[in-house]
Amino acid sequence: MDLGFLKPLFTRQGPWASVYIETTRATEDAQKIQQLRERALASQLIDADVDGYTVRAIMNHLLQEPVSGAPPGRALFAAGAEVVLDVPLARPPAATDASWSILPHVAPLAVLKGDQPDCLIAFIDRTGADLELCDDRQRRRLGEARGRAWQDRGHRGTPEDRHEWHYRHKVENAWEETAGIIAAELARRMPETGAGLIVLAGDARERHAVHHRLPERVRAVTVEIDGGGRARGTSEDVLDRQIRQAREKFARDRLDSALDRFRTGRGRPGEHRESTVDTGPGEAAEGMPAVLDAVRTHQAATLLLTPGGADAGREVWIGPGADEVAVQRGQAKAMGVAKPERARADDALLRSAAAAGCEVLVVPEGVAGPAGGLGAVLRWTM
Repeated sequence: MDLGFLKPLFTRQGPWASVYIETTRATEDAQKIQQLRERALASQLIDADVDGYTVRAIMNHLLQEPVSGAPPGRALFAAGAEVVLDVPLARPPAATDASWSILPHVAPLAVLKGDQPDCLIAFIDRTGADLELCDDRQRRRLGEARGRAWQDRGHRGTPEDRHEWHYRHKVENAWEETAGIIAAELARRMPETGAGLIVLAGDARERHAVHHRLPERVRAVTVEIDGGGRARGTSEDVLDRQIRQAREKFARDRLDSALDRFRTGRGRPGEHRESTVDTGPGEAAEGMPAVLDAVRTHQAATLLLTPGGADAGREVWIGPGADEVAVQRGQAKAMGVAKPERARADDALLRSAAAAGCEVLVVPEGVAGPAGGLGAVLRWTM
């Protein structure tokens, strides 16, 4: 999970009301059920001592939920009588949950938001590409990338025909330029849409040409699927399945790669590792103190989180700054925090990870992960 969308939560002070509620309306009595959910939510907020203005802001916000097209669930984060962030969830929470705490309770998002990246899709032909953005709920059109115009001919001469050779050469030049235009547009659109994956659809030759021209950092998160050009010879059901499979595979491969790096890099002081004579830690951190230090100092590239791990719900000490987090109160005061406050470890780590541009990957139940449920793959070693 890319945490960039959480940054608005960490630019202002709490306390925060954090709400997780199911919003599916697929049954005939959905409206009545939703009213009961919202009534239970209001009671939870009041019991948690959330101020009345913030409770009213949350309830008014939920009243605006559309009857059709609602996501399975929503996470709302409110402070100072304002809903600051509304996050559609990929799956509904097990139960309605509301809390009031110094930090927004963002940890459940790691599971409920889903680990499959939004993807930017390019349906390519020789004249350009139609662009769409796909998330867990829908595909929506973003526009197009227009290539260089060229005029087709209704006949072909022999290979020896000089004019025919020039014509073909111009056509190839036009297509090469068009492929470059599409690649540049995808590289520009990717960060602004927040997409974590690019999918290229169309004829193989055209896909390959665009793929080859993408910047290396973008090419590393780009895949190709068969068919699906601008003419849409592939059925929408088949196309949706291919896109879903591409997203699932990308998420699975990313987790496998991170776990491989974590297991290879795991080391402990005094432990000799075959890859080097260095006896210090490897390119991984494990356990509360080491992970907290790696994330706080922006050394962590990827935070590995196992839901329900023993360390996730532990308390740590924090200050107002995203990097002001420590295992002990005295450590926080040594950082210059005048009045350290208690917070959940997972919420504090995600705040620091968001500030550091660190991604978060969820280790599913049954998969061997870090001890205590917290680990990190590091950008560098000391």
